[in-house]
Amino acid sequence: MNTAAKEEKPVDPSALSPHTSAPLSAGDAPLVEARHLNVRYGRKAALDDISFAIPKGRVVGLLGHNGAGKTTLMKALVGLKPAEGELSVLGMHPIRDRVALLQQACYIPDVATLPRWARVDELITLMARLHPGFSAERARQLLKRTSVAGSDKVKRLSKGMMAQAHLALIASIDARLMILDEPTLGLDVLSRKAFYEMLIDEWCDGERSVLISTHQVEEIETLLSDVLMLNEGRLVLSASLHDLDQRFVALSHDAAAADQVAAAHPLLRYRTPTGPAALFDGPPPDEVERLGRRVRPSLVDLFVALTRKPELNRTQF
Repeated sequence: MNTAAKEEKPVDPSALSPHTSAPLSAGDAPLVEARHLNVRYGRKAALDDISFAIPKGRVVGLLGHNGAGKTTLMKALVGLKPAEGELSVLGMHPIRDRVALLQQACYIPDVATLPRWARVDELITLMARLHPGFSAERARQLLKRTSVAGSDKVKRLSKGMMAQAHLALIASIDARLMILDEPTLGLDVLSRKAFYEMLIDEWCDGERSVLISTHQVEEIETLLSDVLMLNEGRLVLSASLHDLDQRFVALSHDAAAADQVAAAHPLLRYRTPTGPAALFDGPPPDEVERLGRRVRPSLVDLFVALTRKPELNRTQF
């Protein structure tokens, strides 16, 4: 992640339309569809009137600061948190149809643990007895991609090995939707890479979809097809990465042009290793664009522009 200071013009992210996803093909019903979803904890709105859809065959990144509502949304999707509004997951109501839903959707929460007393092969046997869609043979095949042996006890696994074992178990369920809440939190870079390689290689097949919550935006950007971005309970962006490239424009420019660029009211002004840059929602005015050259905006820069807190807004470059 670029750790250089980023400074910007104040902007209300909620004023930006979040609904820019590519249209679904005819007859292609979304796996998840939410309309005007609301969840409150007392007076605080954890989710505030959000609407989105997740089609099949997508890898969707769910991004937001701590407390933005990511975990609440994931819990609502699997029936662990009641929500107001309309919510359909795999054509089912997450609470009324939860037993049937969890035969086709799998979920690893951010506090996921495996029984420390068990051996991995015992967990495979247990899963085969508990879940009708679980394949013990597939689980053993997936474990061969890892450094985890069936005879290993969970309590002796490292964090990285436990995450890979957990994914091998979950990916062996014949499901259509996988929901992962910070699945690689606390893992080193090699373990995170191995985790995501297994996920993409062994589970994503063009029909299933994955929703991943993470703070490691730069690491997974190349894996994602779509992004949902939450800011204090509100959905500020819902789009495919292709649409983001079409909609947002970053302009690299000389320091001498900073005032002219600022006058065009970019969403974000920041520094890159090669100098100042500005991020615009749509093409900048022609006279401003001539002051620099277009560069591809990163997902991190969009995240900073759309989810920063008002007290962090600064107008001086």
